[in-house]
Formats: sequence, C-alpha cells, structure tokens
Amino acid sequence: MKFLNKIISELLAQNTDLSEFNIILPGKRPIVFIKQILEENNYSGFLPSFFTIEELIDRIADKQPIQGISLWLFAFDVYKSLNLIPNDDFSDFLKWFPTLQKDWDDILKFSESDQAVLQYMFDEERIKDWAQNLGDDENIPRKKFLNFWKNMNVFLPVLKQRLQEKNWATSGMIHETAKSKINDFAKTTSEQFVFCGFNAFTPVEEKLVRSLLQWDKAQCFFQVDRYYFDDERQETGRFLRNHKTWKEFNDSRAFNWIENDFNQPKNIKVYEVSGNITQTKILPEIFNEIENKTYSNTAVVLLDENLLPASLDVMHSVENINITMGFPLKNLSFSNAVKQLFYLQKQLEKNKSSYYYRDIFPILEELPKSIDDEQIINSFKSKIEERNIVYISKKLFSELLGELSYYQLLQKANSTSEYLDLLIAFCQQIKWLDIDDIQYENISHFENAFRIIKNQLSPYQFEIKMETLEILINQHINSESIDFQGEPLRGLQIMGLLETRLLNFENVIMLSVNEGKLPLGNSQNTFIPFDIRRYFDLHTFLENDSIYAYHFYRLIQDAKNVHLLFNALSSGVNTGEKSRFITQIEMESSHQIEHLIIENSSEPIITQPVEIQKTDIVLERLEKWKQKVSASHLTSYLYNPIDFYLSKILNTSETDEIEEELSVRNYGNLVHYSLQEIYEVLIGKILKESDLKESIKAIDKYIEIGIEKLKHQPEFYEKGMNFIHKAIAKKVIESILNHDLELVKKGNKLEIVAIEKRFENIDFYLDENTKDKISFFGFIDRVDKLNGTLRIIDYKTAKIKNLTVKIDADNADEYFHNNDRKQALQLCIYQYVIQSMPEFWGLPVETGIWSFAEARKGVVSLQFEKGDINNAMESIKSLILEVLNPDINFIENIKSFSN
Repeated sequence: MKFLNKIISELLAQNTDLSEFNIILPGKRPIVFIKQILEENNYSGFLPSFFTIEELIDRIADKQPIQGISLWLFAFDVYKSLNLIPNDDFSDFLKWFPTLQKDWDDILKFSESDQAVLQYMFDEERIKDWAQNLGDDENIPRKKFLNFWKNMNVFLPVLKQRLQEKNWATSGMIHETAKSKINDFAKTTSEQFVFCGFNAFTPVEEKLVRSLLQWDKAQCFFQVDRYYFDDERQETGRFLRNHKTWKEFNDSRAFNWIENDFNQPKNIKVYEVSGNITQTKILPEIFNEIENKTYSNTAVVLLDENLLPASLDVMHSVENINITMGFPLKNLSFSNAVKQLFYLQKQLEKNKSSYYYRDIFPILEELPKSIDDEQIINSFKSKIEERNIVYISKKLFSELLGELSYYQLLQKANSTSEYLDLLIAFCQQIKWLDIDDIQYENISHFENAFRIIKNQLSPYQFEIKMETLEILINQHINSESIDFQGEPLRGLQIMGLLETRLLNFENVIMLSVNEGKLPLGNSQNTFIPFDIRRYFDLHTFLENDSIYAYHFYRLIQDAKNVHLLFNALSSGVNTGEKSRFITQIEMESSHQIEHLIIENSSEPIITQPVEIQKTDIVLERLEKWKQKVSASHLTSYLYNPIDFYLSKILNTSETDEIEEELSVRNYGNLVHYSLQEIYEVLIGKILKESDLKESIKAIDKYIEIGIEKLKHQPEFYEKGMNFIHKAIAKKVIESILNHDLELVKKGNKLEIVAIEKRFENIDFYLDENTKDKISFFGFIDRVDKLNGTLRIIDYKTAKIKNLTVKIDADNADEYFHNNDRKQALQLCIYQYVIQSMPEFWGLPVETGIWSFAEARKGVVSLQFEKGDINNAMESIKSLILEVLNPDINFIENIKSFSN
C-alpha cells in the first residue's frame, strides 16, 4: 500500500504520537490497512482518530440526519398538510419525491441558494409559457410541469422549516448548516486534521479543507499521477488540477504528491469476452499467471455485483478470500419469496374469487418449510396438477392449504399493519427451522426491516396501500447486504470500485469494464435539466464521469499487471461496447496493450446415445411384460427403446404438469371421452337418423362429461386458446356424427358393437415348438358393423400415415421395425386380436383409423398391397423377439432436428 505507507511515514516524521491527528478518509476501508502499516512500523502509541469527511461535516453541523423511509413519511405528512393540487396519496407521492429529494440535496450542497434554483425552475417554465397558450387543461405536460415547480416552491421551504424545528436534516441541509459554521470551527478547534486521497469535493467540503489549511490545522495528501494531471484533455485530473490552484498551496505548503507511476512498465491485457458470466471463467487462467499464490497483493474488482456468485464458484483453489462488497440481500431466495408474497397481495386486489397457480407455486417452493408444511404443500401440488387447476377457488384453496402454518400470509390482508405483524411473526417462526446460515441471515434482515418500517409508520395516520408497503420494503432491502467474514489483510481481495479508494495492488483484475458500467454515463435520474445544472454548478453526468475516471486510473497507476475484461455481447442494457477508458489507454498511453478475444464457443455436442444392457433383472421384467403386451408398447419401443425401458421395465411415468393451454394429448382425450359417452348409449343398436340427430344436439353435454373425466374445471375452457380448442373438439365430434348420419341416410346398416372394447390373454406364439408366447391386451376404441362387415376403428389425433402394407420375402423381418409404420402395426395387431376372438369368427373384418385431424374423411382402412395379415404378424413377431433378445441392448434413438 504505497500511498498509505508514504502518509504514515510523513506523519511519524512530524510527530511520534499519532493520536494528535484526525485522519479524514473517503471511506472506512483503508483504516485496517493503516493499522497494519503502523504495526509493521512497530508503532506502540495511541492510534489516530479516523473519520470520513461526511462524519466530520455531520459533527460540525450538529444535526440529526434523516433519510430514506423516515424522511419520505415525514415529507408526505408535510405535503398533505399544505393541501396542494394534485392531492397525491402516498404511493403517488413516492413516484416523484425520492428523485426530487436527491435533486434538492444537490441544490443545497452545490448552489449558493436553494430558493434561487427553485424559483429559476418556476421562472423558466413560466417564460416558456409566454410562447404557448396552455388553456385550461391541467393535463398538458408543460402545464403539469409548471404546476409541479410551483408546488415545490411552496412545499420544500415548509419541509425545511419543519425539519429544522425538530433539529433533523437531510444530507443537503447538513451541508448547508455546516457551511455557516465552518469558519468558527476552523478558528476555534485545537485538533489537527489529515485529509488523505481525496479527489472531488463539494463546495462545503472544499471550504472546510481550505479553512483548516488557512489556520494551519490541516494537511492534504493527494494521490496524483503526472500522466493525467499534466494533460488538460484528461478528465481524470479535472478536480485535482483545480485543487492545485488553491492559494493555500504555495512555497511553504507543497501540493503532495504528484508522481509518475502510470508510465512505469506494466503488463496490461484487455479481454473481449463473449458473455457476462464467461468473464468469471477466465479468472482461473489469470490466477495461474500470478506468481504469488497467496494472492495477497491481488484485487478482483467487480463493476457488476451480480457477478459475485459466479466469481466465487471459480475461485475454489484460492485459499484465502476477502470479500468487501457484501452480497446483495435482494438476490437471495427468501427475498424473492417476499416479492412474490406482495405480488400475490396485489393480484388478490384484482381477483378476489380465485388464485392463479403461478402466483402460489413459487411462494410455496421458495419459503422455508417444516416437515408438516412440506406434506401439506406436496399434497396440494399433486391435487392441483392432477386436476389441472389453473385458477384455484378460494374454497378449494382453503380446503387444501388451510392447515399450512403461514396460510394467513396467503390471504387477502385486511390492512398493511396487520400484514406486517404476520410477516414479523412468520420470520420469528421459521428461524427455528433447520435452515442454513445465509438463509437465517436473510430472514433476520427482513424481520428487522419489517420492524423498522412498522415503527416508522406508527406515528402517522394516513393509509398505506399494499403496493406502497412493498416499495418501502424494497427500498430498505435494496440498500442492505450480507457481509462476508474474511481476513482483510490476507489473500485475494474481491471488491467494488469504490472500495479500492486509497488502496494499491500489484495485480488488478477488473470485470465488466463496459461503457455504461465504467463510467455510468448519462444515467442520472433528475428533474433538473442539464443546462440548469451547469448554470448553478450542480454536478452532471460529466462530473460523475471524471470521478469514475480518477478511480480507474488511480487503481491501475501503481499496478504492474492489469487485466481488463469486458462483455462484448449486446444484451438488455449492455451494448457490448468496451469502456472509453480502455480506448483512452489504447490510443493515448505509451503502454503496449495485449488484446485477447475470448469466445464462449458452443461446439456441437456429440451426444452419445444412452445404452441399457439387458441384465438378469431386466430380462426378468421382460418375462413379466410378455404376459401383457399392448400395441402401444411396441410403438413406444419403435419411437425410442429408452422410453420403452423407462415406462415398461422401470415402470416410471412423467410427472403431471399444469397446462394453461390444452395439450395435444388432452385435446385427443377430450374428443375421445366425449365420443365414448355418445356411442356407449347406442351399443347394440342399429343406428337410426333420429339417434344421431339427438346425439348431435347433445354434443355440449357430452363434452362437459369429457371435461369431468379429464378432471379439468369448466372455467379452464371459458376463454383464450382453450375456448378455441373446445370449439374445435365440438366441430370434430360433429363431423364424426354427421359422417355416420350420412351413411345411415344412404341406407347403410350401421350397428355399434362395442366402445372401448377390452381384450386380454390373446396368445401369440413366438415359437410353436417351445410354446413360447406373449399375450396381447388393450382397448379398441370402437367396433361396429357396416353392412355386415366388422370394422375395428382406432381414433387418432394425428393425421393418417402409411396404412398401405407392402410385405414380401425380402422385407418381412424388418418391415415393422420402422416408426413410420406404427399406425399399420397397431391395426394389424387389432385385426389379429379380433380374428382370435370366437365371438367374431366368420365375420369379414376391416381395420382402420379415424383421424380427428381429418374427421370428415371417415375411416381410412388398412390395405394389403403385398402380403397379408399372417405376413404382418411374422414381422411383428420379429420386432417382439428383438425386444426380448438379451444380446440387443436398449439404445436411445436420438432425434435429429433439421430445418
């Protein structure tokens, strides 16, 4: 820590008792390093006092700071008392006050008079008003803006007065108060102050430093490099060049220190990386280049805090890591669950009759739960998924989740105060569960936040909406982080850019060095236009860019090895553009920059198919399978042998998932179930026109029965795509009935023999000598007689494909080893089954498919162009023998997808 060492050496040379000094720093982080330096120098006296400059100004102002939620509530109370128009409620007030408050603090810190700026804003708008007749419409944007600043000219002075009455002050008011006290403080104080490593000052801070210098009660140590100080074009030295002109720096008091470290030899590498997370994957390679494997003089600077988890994942080989930036509370699972709870409350405001399953499931998954709660939740989810309930009625919700320990949190809250009490009680309750340390810390932070907000709300009488409470909690949580334990003086340092102030490292690795991250650019959230900010010397994005430029250049000026990584991919707000600071070094500095392009290459993955051997246990299961073989088993095997293995050998099944839009499978089931209900009442009858006409009239009733069989709610089909699917299903059923009606009208004799005809124990011999056999079982959708011919009909949702069979001696064994012929395979098995049943002996048989996709075509029959049913069954036997063959493994059929 070269800069800090120089300061300590200088101070020890002046006075061996450092307790005489007050060391003023930009932040707290360097204190621990200063203490280490003192230890290395064998200093045994009392330590100096340490302050940030904000703490020193607070001390001079002697005001009680107020900020955040406390300030918002107090300010709103003042606003309401003034009866200004528009008469905003608290949620509307929060849409503009936080931005205004930052602007007001800027005005108080940087301008001579806040009243002058407020009046100027109002005057500017009034001048513009001369050029346009605004009329009486209050909603014209220019007039609304005019009224806004008119109100602020009333509101802000009153707010300042009320705050002063209570001795409270915003940060801007603290600066304003301190400004009037600085001269007396500088004159009367007997203390010595040492200002270390500052760059930009507010006017009040500058006045404080200069006043103390004038009374010889202060010293200033700046960390400056000639590279950016001497070059007027360099924004980095903008503020420091101004400080050098202070009259307080003269022949008797030098401006310390201007060095020439940046131009010393450096190894600078710039990495153009394809992807945000990919940047972290390069870290191990960079660590390999570092000779000191303790990494005690290495800093990883994250300009995007979201990269912290991914960075930690790749640092498993680093023994000692110190993280100074903290992990944002908002990124943890419990934080997401709390957000979901508030979102649910807002949804319950809109829909008071039911719960949308997607609003409930994430909460149940994210929140910590007891064993009893877990059982209740699992039962709830299985029932909802089984019945495909998208919108859960309040009655059913209460029946299924009423015993849940936090059930009240999922109910519409009567008031925000009551809901806060429930949240506090819930946090206390779940801290007793078996949870990890991070989650415990997360929950404790939230419990504390809920208590703080409850206490802050208690003095005020105005109503707080649920969405407003959510804003208050988010505001509190967004500023909170969980601190990591570590050894700050050993090992690798992981920090944000601001934490690097005053610190120097030999190896600097900086991630996300993108435009928009460094510098932040023109992203100020303000109501005050750029030109007015410039007119009143308020900071703009240009000054902020200069501040960030100094942090960047100062950090790398003493470094020997600098690794700058940026994300070259455009995504969201990231443009994929490297920071202008990298371009400046490339174009202006004398350093040779090594450029590396790192692509997140996604080589085609050569997938090895899954292969399952037919072990003794598998063969035992296959022997059992032979007792009940269905056509669908064989078509499953043709599609993918591994699917067959999973479902028929391991007896696994796919988990139920809630469908917001009716799946193809369930659409087919809906038509299927409805047709089953229609034709079951007609079994054994020779159909008449009246039978079919009555059925057509009653289609809606039969569809409702089909919906019940699917265990779906009727509301599922009331709107959107599901309403359309239901209408299409009705049209298909109507087409089938009309087709049968046309047959009857033309004098054909049509009799329904069976619906969902069950068959089992239909033997099929694989070897006549050994009597090795399998037994077919299954269901035939419809069996009817048309003019004396027995028709075996299978319903299909898909279109009909390859129902013409061409079997000869050359292809007999392999013919049905083809997934494209699975429909014909199924019909051949059905034909064999029917011909094996005594009740149907002697009847001419026809098998066919009735496709829902082409319902008007009617039944399309299986045709044998070559061979016959016996040849077909020989080919099916060959397929079954392959399934049973212990030497042929189950090998995954990998689907290839091409355009």
